[in-house]
Amino acid sequence: MKFYTRLLLSVTAIIVCGIILFISITFSYRGNSTNVLRVNDITQTVKEQWDNIEYFDYRKFSDEMIIFNSDEFIVYSRAGNVLKNVNSVEEAVNKGCLCLSVSDGSRLMGTVIIPDPDKMKYDMAKQKLIAAALIMALLFILAGAMYGSYVHRNIIEPFKKMERFAVNVAMGSLDEPVMLERNNMFGAFTESFDIMREELKRSRQIENELKQKEKEMIASLSHDLKTPITGIKLLCELLSVKVKDEYVLDKVSNIHQKSEQINILVSDLLSSALDDLGEMSVSCCDEQSDILHELVAEHDSRGLVREGEIPPCLIQVDRPRLSQVIGNIISNSYKYAGTAIDVSYKTNDGCLEMSIRDHGKGVPADEIDLITNKFYRGKSNSSGKDGSGLGLYIARELMDKMNGELICSCPSDGFCATLIIPLS
Repeated sequence: MKFYTRLLLSVTAIIVCGIILFISITFSYRGNSTNVLRVNDITQTVKEQWDNIEYFDYRKFSDEMIIFNSDEFIVYSRAGNVLKNVNSVEEAVNKGCLCLSVSDGSRLMGTVIIPDPDKMKYDMAKQKLIAAALIMALLFILAGAMYGSYVHRNIIEPFKKMERFAVNVAMGSLDEPVMLERNNMFGAFTESFDIMREELKRSRQIENELKQKEKEMIASLSHDLKTPITGIKLLCELLSVKVKDEYVLDKVSNIHQKSEQINILVSDLLSSALDDLGEMSVSCCDEQSDILHELVAEHDSRGLVREGEIPPCLIQVDRPRLSQVIGNIISNSYKYAGTAIDVSYKTNDGCLEMSIRDHGKGVPADEIDLITNKFYRGKSNSSGKDGSGLGLYIARELMDKMNGELICSCPSDGFCATLIIPLS
C-alpha cells in the first residue's frame, strides 16, 4: 500500500511539473508594440545617408537590413536567416517583416526592411509551446505507463491468479495455494481464500476417511453376514431331507427362499463395497460352456427357467462371478415378473451370447439405460418390492471386468438381459 501511495505522488508530481512548465512558457511571451522612436531614427538616418548608402552602418539599428529604392532594386543588403531570399517588398510583407518607407517630402526614396522583433519573439514562444506540449504528452504517457504497469501487476494479475485459484477449487484441486507477492495490496483478502482452501482440503480428507471407513465397515459386515446365512441355508437343506411333515417342509422351503434372497442382497452389497474400495477383482480361466446349465440350475429355485441348447465351446470367465451375475438377473425376474424365463444361447463374432428373458411388464424405454446405474430402481414396477438397486449394477461391473458386456433391452413383452461372454 505504501508503494501505491508513492506511485500516486510520483505521477501527480510529474503532471504538476508538466502543467507548470506549460504555463510558464505560455506567459513568457509578451507582445510589444513597435518602438516609434526607433523607427523614425532608422528612416531619418537612411534618408540622411541615402547618397552614401553603401557606407551605412546597420548594426546600430538591427541585426539584418535590406534597403530597396523606389524602383524596388536592392541598394543595400545585410541579410541573415530572417531576410534570406527576400527580393522584393511584397516578399518582405509576406514574411512579416517591418517595411519602413523613406521619403523626402512627397517623393518616395525607398523602403527599409528589417525583421519584426515582436514576431521573432512570437515564433520563439510558439516553438517553446510546441516543445512543452510534446514534453507534457511524454510525461502523461510516462505517468500513464507507470500507473498502468502498477495496476496490471498489483491488481489485474492478482485477480487473474484468484480466478485460476477459484477454477482449481471448483474442479477439486485443493493442493495448489494462492501464489501472490508479499506486498500485494489484497494480501489479507487472498490469505482468507487460502485459509478457505486449507479448510476445504482438511474437510475433504476427513470426508474421504469417513467414507473409506464406512465402505470398509459395510464390506466387513457383509462378509460376516454371509457365514450365518450360509448356515441357515445348509440347515434348511438338511431339514428338507430329514423332515416328512408337509407343513414343516413348506415353512423350511420359505425360509430357504428368504435366506437365498438375503444372500443375494448381501453378496451385492459386499461386491458394491469392494468395487468402491477398488478390491472387486475377477480371475478368469477357460471353462466349458456346459457350466452355464449348472449356474442357471443353481439359481432357478422356482423352476421357471426354460433353457435352450448351449453351443459347445470354451469360454473365459470367473465362474463364481458369472454365477453371481446370472443369479442377480434370475432373481430380478422372479421379483418383478414372476413369469417363465427363457434362456437362449448363440455364438457371434468370437463371443457366446446368453439371453435371459422374462415375460413380465418390462422396463419403460426411458429407463432402460438407467437400470444398470448404482442404486437406481425402476419407477414403474419397483413399488412395494424389496431391493437395493445394486443387482444389475454389480452384474454390469462384473461382466466388464471379465471383458464381456451386459446389454439390457425391452422386447415386445417382458425384459431381456443379454450376456456377451468372451470365448477362449
